[in-house]
Amino acid sequence: MLKQYLFLALTLFGGIHLSAQVTLEECVGLAQDNYPLIRKYDLLNQTKDVNLSDINKSWLPQINVYAQGTVQNETPTFPESLAGIISQTGTNISGLNEWQYKIGADISQNIWDGGASKSGRQIERAKDAERQAALDVQLYSIRKRVEDLYFGILLVEEQAEQTRNIQALLQSNLDKLRTMYENGTAMQSDVDMVEAQYLSTAQQLTQAESTAESYRKVLEIFTGKSLVGQELVKPDVSIPQDLLPNRPELRHFETQLQTNEAKNASITASTMPKIGLFAQAYYGYPGFDYFESMMNHDLSFNLLAGVKVSWNIGAFYHKKNDRRKLRLSSGNIAVERDVFLFNTNMQTRSQLDRIDELKAVMEKNDRIVKLRTNVRKAAEAQLDNGVIDATALLTKLTDEKQARLTASYHEIQLLQSIFQLKYTLNQ
Repeated sequence: MLKQYLFLALTLFGGIHLSAQVTLEECVGLAQDNYPLIRKYDLLNQTKDVNLSDINKSWLPQINVYAQGTVQNETPTFPESLAGIISQTGTNISGLNEWQYKIGADISQNIWDGGASKSGRQIERAKDAERQAALDVQLYSIRKRVEDLYFGILLVEEQAEQTRNIQALLQSNLDKLRTMYENGTAMQSDVDMVEAQYLSTAQQLTQAESTAESYRKVLEIFTGKSLVGQELVKPDVSIPQDLLPNRPELRHFETQLQTNEAKNASITASTMPKIGLFAQAYYGYPGFDYFESMMNHDLSFNLLAGVKVSWNIGAFYHKKNDRRKLRLSSGNIAVERDVFLFNTNMQTRSQLDRIDELKAVMEKNDRIVKLRTNVRKAAEAQLDNGVIDATALLTKLTDEKQARLTASYHEIQLLQSIFQLKYTLNQ
């Protein structure tokens, strides 16, 4: 039983240790999932389904139900000579009644729409892909904002760590000077000088920790995850070998061109004839048999059905200009895509040069830090022997601190530059 408890405790502590680290990739993924814009993907899918459903319903029978009543000042009647002859047979014909009324329905059914519904579905799917691509572009920008925050936190926390190291060295030398002062081998001004520098360093540490905490809170808002006690892992990344951009903007340009291609098919469909069935049915007066309605004013049921062919010849008037407009629109899109690729290539070249520059500078960082550390240690030994004063020692400490900060800054800046290049290329 004791072994089981120990195993459980080790498992829990092991899980806590693993979850105490957060990577840049995790932050980017959490931020994109947490960003409110992500909900638009589902809304876009629903919009596409509704629009496609409306297009498909155009094949359903179209029914128009109506009721009407009219009065006329003139109605069809028999000629007087004919009416006189008929009246001699004992039949009275008064003609149609001025009051007329009916209730009925008109029904139509498409048989062939010239490809309008097919092109409509293609356009809707192309527009949906275009809207999705535009949303990808907006969401992609979140990656850069999170990466900038992440590296900002790494830089400030590295600054805080180096400040703590210098603070420990100052504390050690302050204790040493206080002992020397008590033994009469150091002056009070030396103690005060080192103590003042220690307090100044404490202020710098407070500011760095406050800035890091502020950045972390902003990152928490992006990711929707608490970063309290979480260590941000310094990413290990290499320079991309493939320098071809794969940005979502390129996909957006492509979907815009595909939408224009789909619209081109709709222009062809607009010039095609339409074939459909139709039927008219009503109950009222007068009926289709006017002679019967002239002699008898009773209500009757009437039905008319047939095949209808319609052709909008006017669509040919605009066909050429409509196609030209689409070609011009596609040309503009192609120009915008080429401009984007041109700017991306220039930015890629600039970032590669910056990476090479940082690599060349970093080759001497370790040597500089080592030399500054040796000088500081020698100064501490000289202080013990009374060869130098506190002012000289503080200068050496400051030089070492600056060297370490510069080395850390270059390292993080190199990582950030590589990730900026990966962002430019979407890799």
